[in-house]
Amino acid sequence: MARWLSFFAEYNFRVEYKPGKLNVLADALSRRTDYELAHISQVTTDLYDRIRLGYRDDASLGPLVWFLAAGSDAKVEWLTPRQRARLHRYEWADGLLQYRVEPEDPPRIFVPNDEDLKCCILMEAHDAPSSGHLGREKTYASVSPTFWWRHMYKWVATYVRTCETCQRVKPAGHASAPLQSLPVPADCWKSMSLDFVFGLPADDRGNTGVVAFVCRLSKMVHFAPVRDTVTGDEVARLFMDCVFRHHGLPETIVSDRDPRFTAELWQTLFRLLGTRLSISTADHPQTDGQTERVNRVLEGTLRSICAEMPLSWADRLPMVEFALNNAVHASRALRLLTSMGCATLRCRSHYGATPGLRS
Repeated sequence: MARWLSFFAEYNFRVEYKPGKLNVLADALSRRTDYELAHISQVTTDLYDRIRLGYRDDASLGPLVWFLAAGSDAKVEWLTPRQRARLHRYEWADGLLQYRVEPEDPPRIFVPNDEDLKCCILMEAHDAPSSGHLGREKTYASVSPTFWWRHMYKWVATYVRTCETCQRVKPAGHASAPLQSLPVPADCWKSMSLDFVFGLPADDRGNTGVVAFVCRLSKMVHFAPVRDTVTGDEVARLFMDCVFRHHGLPETIVSDRDPRFTAELWQTLFRLLGTRLSISTADHPQTDGQTERVNRVLEGTLRSICAEMPLSWADRLPMVEFALNNAVHASRALRLLTSMGCATLRCRSHYGATPGLRS
């Protein structure tokens, strides 16, 4: 805007308004029929319609819904004493009952007492490939910002604990080894760690492993499929494509003593770019424990979402990456993609959504 104002300041002219119906020449250029919008692709869902119908069948919510929908004509005697005490926490918007757990919290959609409806929401937040079959806390953190019902945390805990896929493919938890702490980075992607996961079934392109790039501060991850014969030059190209073009060059990189990282070409590349390669010491291999932890989560998530089609793991890798980046990490206590302004699972209004076209 400032550039255009400076440009027009060099001329002496007067602006006159001309109605659009008289500006025929401009319409001929700006309203060409071959530029008209043909259709809009949207994601549609019937979940909210099912919630609205569920209010009618929930006897405990019926008086409250009628009271809020009626507005000034409603009678407070319709409500139970419990509902009257918490009336300031309820809202009625777009035909949906919304509830605030705390007065300062954003409203959440109140889900009626319908077991099938609750299981549908939890299935999308836990079983979907873009959700990654993550644990109890991450599943609850995915559902709770959008939906609310009584004893929801217990529902989530029971659902995750009884998930057949998780019981079949995920290993039992074990005590963590002591870690050798590294300095905390000052900013995201100033320091990163990376490692390989091998032993996966060969896909149609011959890939049998995954290279994982992990930001040491935000815990954001990037994955790329690789072959077991991957070279340092190929890994460098994957680094430039997955990390450098999005985040720039890190100041330090933490890796294990794998020959892929200590190859002459790899070290030369980072020396020319002014980046220092931090190699784990023989006495303290725990310095790369962050990526080892990500590798374990990656393996468990891939087994969960590819249990029926194990050869499709490479095609599901972007969904796993999204699921891990969309989850609330314990060390950062926030949703990474939300803090970065990206689209996340909770804000697509899409639990139970199915792709479709709407003209």
